Parts: sequence; C-alpha cells; structure tokens
Amino acid sequence: MRIWEWEGKSKTKPNGKKPPAEEKKQYLEAEFTKVRVVDFDLKELVMLPREIDLNEWLASNTTTFFNLINLQYSTISEFCTGDTCQAMTACNTIYYWYDERGKKTKCTAPQYVDFVMSLVQKLVTDDDIFPTKYGKEFPNAFESLVKKICRYLFHVLAHLFWAHFKETVALDLQGHLNTLYAHFIVFIREFNLVDPKETCIMDDLSEILCAPAPPAPAR
Repeated sequence: MRIWEWEGKSKTKPNGKKPPAEEKKQYLEAEFTKVRVVDFDLKELVMLPREIDLNEWLASNTTTFFNLINLQYSTISEFCTGDTCQAMTACNTIYYWYDERGKKTKCTAPQYVDFVMSLVQKLVTDDDIFPTKYGKEFPNAFESLVKKICRYLFHVLAHLFWAHFKETVALDLQGHLNTLYAHFIVFIREFNLVDPKETCIMDDLSEILCAPAPPAPAR
C-alpha cells in the first residue's frame, strides 16, 4: 500500500506486508474504454495558442477542469460516503491531507474531496492569484499553485475510477469521465504540471485513453 502525504512533501512508506492481489479494474475493459464523448485530437486542444499568454492559458484551463471534475464527482457523491470510502484511495494508494499548519489527517474520501474543492474554489476565485482584471499580473508563485491544484484534481479523478466506476457506468456517464480524464492528462503532460511518479498509478488507463479515439464503426 503506497501512502502519499499532502500538503507537504510526498512520501512513500512500505508497510512490510505482502501487497494484496490487485483487484480487477473494470475501467480498463475494452467495452468501457472505447466510450468517449468526443473524437478530436486532445493534444491539439491543449496546445498553447500563439496569441495567448501562458499564465492566462493555465488559469483558464485549470478553472475549467476544476468545474468539470467537481461536476463529475457530484454525479456519484451520494455513493461516496464515510462508510463506503473510509479513506481517500486510488489503486493501492492512500492520500492523507495536510492542513495549513502541517497537521496530517487521515480522512474519508468525501472529506478529502471537500477539502480539495474548498481549497481550489478559494484559489481560483482569489483575484490576486487568478486575476480577471486587464493588466493585473499573475503572482510569482502562480505556476506552483497550478501544479498543486492539478495534483489534487488528479487524486479526485483517480478515486472516481478506482472506487466509483461501477456507479458511473450505471449512470451511463463513463464516456464523460473517460473524456475528462484523457483531456486532463494530456493537459498536465503538455505543461509538466504533475510529477509522472504520482500519475503512474493510472498509467495503464492513461495509455489507453490518451491514444487517438477508435474510429466509429461503419454503418
């Protein structure tokens, strides 16, 4: 079981026990991975346009991903409870939360997601960090804050696949989740926003979903 600790530096601690047999990942089955809601080139979609400032582009996309991931989570939030998700997990990883004072907290998944969304909402609506007025400069730490936000949003997406893909399929929303995840991964890779050592827990899915969408069957 890998343990990632946030807010501060991430750490991986072996527990000395034999790892459990890996659970079957329903989200990797072909009947589900082939379902998308768009079929255009995501790489082209995330590339920085020539006339746009990098920070403006990062701000716009980060805010959009926050809203979309928050919306996607809301579709299954009734199934993500303190009883069903007693820890914030994804694959064999547990995420711990660190508050502003550095206090480590092992919390339930819904608590963790609430912490994430509350923090990100606070950041993206702060005009000193995500300026909306013409001529106002982005802070020097802006890119590091974007990386922090994307790291947290990745945790939420990974948890959705790992713990709530069954409910997502039942709601017929797997195409939306697949497309959102692929778009997000292509974006963070384009601008090196999340350490690959962290996202590697979902590399099997990323390899499939970030490939060009399969052509539609001929009628």
